[in-house]
Amino acid sequence: MDILISPIADLTSTPLILSVFIVYLIILYIINLLITKNSNKDWLKKRINLKKPISEITEEEVKTFCSKLIIGIFAVGLLSFFLGIGLGSGVKVAKKISKNTLNYDYKMKFGDDEISDIFLIGSNSSYYFYVEKGSRNVKISPVLAIKSIEIIKNKRLNK
Repeated sequence: MDILISPIADLTSTPLILSVFIVYLIILYIINLLITKNSNKDWLKKRINLKKPISEITEEEVKTFCSKLIIGIFAVGLLSFFLGIGLGSGVKVAKKISKNTLNYDYKMKFGDDEISDIFLIGSNSSYYFYVEKGSRNVKISPVLAIKSIEIIKNKRLNK
């Protein structure tokens, strides 16, 4: 389930990311419209570079080729988008860990009533990924081993 939900969570994490993704989809749609309207033009048929004379290339062949091209561009763009977000946020967290500039905004209470100030990197349905205050090591705890997590500094409430 985490695999299905995480792309949606990434897209909706900030308005900027969602806006950029929507603009990307709009640009692809406009390109598709332009290709559909100009599918009978010779300049577009030359760009396709099929091994036929230009006069023998049909509009359907042009539309089919361009549709496959648009789908390929969409797939590569989507892959690049999510890889870029993942790598970028990972590098950002790694720099914060190495420079020890983390904001410890959470308190985690474990099953043995031990409480730790932590920087929460992320979580899924089975594990929490975090760095404890005073440590530079990333720790992973199963959800069942944690009694509670308290937000010390809530960014949305303390504006």
